[in-house]
Amino acid sequence: MKPDQESDRRLVMRAQHGDKRAFDFLVLKYQQRIAHVVSRFVRDQDEVADVTQEAFIKAYRALANFRGDAQFYTWLYRIATNTAKNHLVSKSRRPPDTDKDINDGEFSENSVVLGGGDRPEMLLARDQLQAVVMSALGALQEDLRVALVLREFDGLSYEEIAVIMECPVGTVRSRIFRAREAIEKKIAEMG
Repeated sequence: MKPDQESDRRLVMRAQHGDKRAFDFLVLKYQQRIAHVVSRFVRDQDEVADVTQEAFIKAYRALANFRGDAQFYTWLYRIATNTAKNHLVSKSRRPPDTDKDINDGEFSENSVVLGGGDRPEMLLARDQLQAVVMSALGALQEDLRVALVLREFDGLSYEEIAVIMECPVGTVRSRIFRAREAIEKKIAEMG
């Protein structure tokens, strides 16, 4: 067991025995990562903060049920994604796709200011590729998209993804392969 995992295990055990400060340490440790996870589903930053807080409250209430079969972060990640999805359902909204309004371009965090060494045609090609990838990602079945995002954006292992998605590791590998294949097909159609 890695030292970080061992530290989490000890903090969880202390929190399960009533030490609220131990849980506070876990919140401080994972607050930013969980907020980042929630922000993939919820766009409004005030709502992200609320949903993140709600996820930690749910985790605290369910802490007695944490058996340590998975890493604490993996368990917390699952609670956060479910909380974010439930939040969207309660707001009668679907999880966001990656489409952006063309009028929001100048305010986008990914917008580029011309003037560096990049040529406009290179910037255009990069933006077009990014748009195709994001569109293809948004068009994937949810199980394929979640598996790919957990692997490529969160850097989780196949085993951690299997725990989160509650499926065998082989299924995770298959989903990631199929997701990559679908995105590569969309990129090939672009050229």
